[in-house]
Amino acid sequence: MRRCLVTLALCAALVPMAPAFAQQSTTAITVPAPLQSAIDGAWRKPADVARDKYRHPGQTLTFFGVQPHDTVIEITPGSGWYSAILAPYLKTEGQYIAAVVDPAAVAEKSRAYQQKSKDSLEAFYKSDAAHYGKAKIISYAPATPSFGPANSADVVLTFRNVHNWRMADNAEAMFKGFFAVLKSGGTLGVVEHRAKGEVADGDESGYVGETQVIALATAAGFKLEGKSEINANPRDTKDYPGGVWTLPPTNSHDKADDAKYQAIGESDRMTLRFVKP
Repeated sequence: MRRCLVTLALCAALVPMAPAFAQQSTTAITVPAPLQSAIDGAWRKPADVARDKYRHPGQTLTFFGVQPHDTVIEITPGSGWYSAILAPYLKTEGQYIAAVVDPAAVAEKSRAYQQKSKDSLEAFYKSDAAHYGKAKIISYAPATPSFGPANSADVVLTFRNVHNWRMADNAEAMFKGFFAVLKSGGTLGVVEHRAKGEVADGDESGYVGETQVIALATAAGFKLEGKSEINANPRDTKDYPGGVWTLPPTNSHDKADDAKYQAIGESDRMTLRFVKP
């Protein structure tokens, strides 16, 4: 399998500890030197680097098996936090593709926001052509998402997006789109705010049940290959009036409570690796 071309140490660490999947701890993951070099790059924004302690990019990308020669599609990369690592890492042998919402494919009230997001990402890539010049941006329609030619990508990555798709009632379509664009043996890597259990369809807390994410991927045809606690945070009580956005980095809370929420840190997150058979 293509995924087992990762370092021998990592492949050895991925021997299943349960019949259906491998459980991976943070300390067991050795980050390859080329990936660590991209993470240590001086081009990254200081504010982004400060969040490494919560997002663990080296361990996360290694767990997902991302390799320098891969074609990697990141879904709605926001301001480009992971772009600043992945685009330079993949620029020589691979390809980094950012998939963003097509402003023309959404309701008029949302078009300005989506256009601003797309324009901002394009400007970010153009600001440092030496590192991001090979990055590509593709647009997709949320209701009928297509992320490129069928069987063309090695890895699809999504970070903290599933709750939005569930609220928009297009999560099933998104996962089907991921399945279609991936090659056989390709990887879908998902990081998401983890609820205490399953949440209702109309839930707006920003958290999602781990079993619910697994069910979405399985229904689309994926097999769960691995789970990790890399991005877990046991201090997250998940019971805030403002939902997950109460916590950093959004910090939607009273200034008087800042110390309390900074002590908690960013959300408790599931980290799931799926494979397309």
